[in-house]
Amino acid sequence: MPEATSPEAASPGPGGTASGHALVLRDVSAGYKGIPVVRDLNLEVRPGEVVALLGPNGAGKTTTLETIAGLNRPITGTIGLSGEAVGGRPAHLLARQGLALVPEGRALFPGLTVREHLRLAGGRASRKGGSSEEELLEMLPELRKCLGRKAGLLSGGEQQMLALGRALVTRPRLLLVDEMSLGLAPVIVERLLPILRRVAEDIGAGVLFVEQHVSLALEVADRAYVLSHGRLVLEGAAADLRGRRDLLRSSYLGEAAVAAA
Repeated sequence: MPEATSPEAASPGPGGTASGHALVLRDVSAGYKGIPVVRDLNLEVRPGEVVALLGPNGAGKTTTLETIAGLNRPITGTIGLSGEAVGGRPAHLLARQGLALVPEGRALFPGLTVREHLRLAGGRASRKGGSSEEELLEMLPELRKCLGRKAGLLSGGEQQMLALGRALVTRPRLLLVDEMSLGLAPVIVERLLPILRRVAEDIGAGVLFVEQHVSLALEVADRAYVLSHGRLVLEGAAADLRGRRDLLRSSYLGEAAVAAA
């Protein structure tokens, strides 16, 4: 059973979601072609909060993010975005409601420049209160020197920063980030992950991110959830989990997490 250290649930909103939260999952099962990969997941993210989704490879982390983002339909359960039930709503409509996904692998256009990526993503957002290019560059100053460079010529760290900037220019209410550290040296990851904290603090977005560098993730996050074999096996405040290596180790080995004696 997951350790009971999550915040108290907020009052139910439409469709059984919780009002006052950027994201709420209630008993969500998700997968592909009707076969569940994730089962009975309950998860919450508040505005201005950074939450890590951890677990071994194959645990269902990416499936969870894709389902929240509307790329997969949930098999069962309820997904709430800012108090509104949105499970099964397509990705382009969720994007208009303030959800932004930074996917694993970045999904950039190699032939477009950094500035073209930002303007392409920010076209609609600029008419709806999105961040200006200058505001974004204040948050991600390393992109300034790359504005005229094509994405295919950027370093891995610069590409990841561009993928993040493309999402942030829409000024999301909920930001989902899948494996920001993929293929990057740890020293680059140490520079990138704290940006998620700034996102939460500067624009008040809820942030849910998947990360394999557990120690670094728990330094940035307020809270964390751990999946194993598609089920939630551990949750709690990041500060508490940093001191409970035994629980994290058992969770990654697929064993049931148990409370300390």
